[in-house]
Amino acid sequence: MTNIICPKYYVKIIPKATSVVYCAVMAYDFSRFKSRTGEIAGWLKIEYAGIHTGRATPVILDKIFVESYGSKMPVHHVASISTDDARTLRVIPWDKGQIKDIEQAIRHGDLGVGVSSDDQGVRVSFPELTAENREMLLKIVKRKLEEARISVKKEREETWEDIQAKEKGGALSEDEKFRAKDELQKLTDEANTALEDLSCIKEKDIKS
Repeated sequence: MTNIICPKYYVKIIPKATSVVYCAVMAYDFSRFKSRTGEIAGWLKIEYAGIHTGRATPVILDKIFVESYGSKMPVHHVASISTDDARTLRVIPWDKGQIKDIEQAIRHGDLGVGVSSDDQGVRVSFPELTAENREMLLKIVKRKLEEARISVKKEREETWEDIQAKEKGGALSEDEKFRAKDELQKLTDEANTALEDLSCIKEKDIKS
């Protein structure tokens, strides 16, 4: 069997067959939609990493930025971060003059952790989760998931508008428009499933 690629179809020529089989190829480019939904999933992963579960983990400080020589820098770019014990992180800045700035940045990060400093650096303490705290964190997880879903919905709406505009402009046929709509729904469902998987993992982490 031989495949011949045409602009809008795969033409399959089957030896000794009396007909040619045409298989439609998706005419719309979904690369932007896939890229954006991937970024949304990445955002949600970072947001979830910032929700502590009672165990000291350096990744919780990834979204903390500190003013350093006129620009905002991630805290891990201006200091070393290590684990003192199961519930404590130690942040040692390269420039000891930034200790107070780092301390304030972490305090304002709304991470739900304790912060203190000495002449060497900053100590970040992770309180043990109570039943009340767990319930609060689970609500945050659900809220972040909903924010991500709303972003995916917005991307879907913008992509569908673009598909319709291309059909009106002659770049897509009516059949291609509806095939693209079906593919868009499939990609949207996959994106939402990926977000829900991240949410389930975080919920289990909080409950454990």
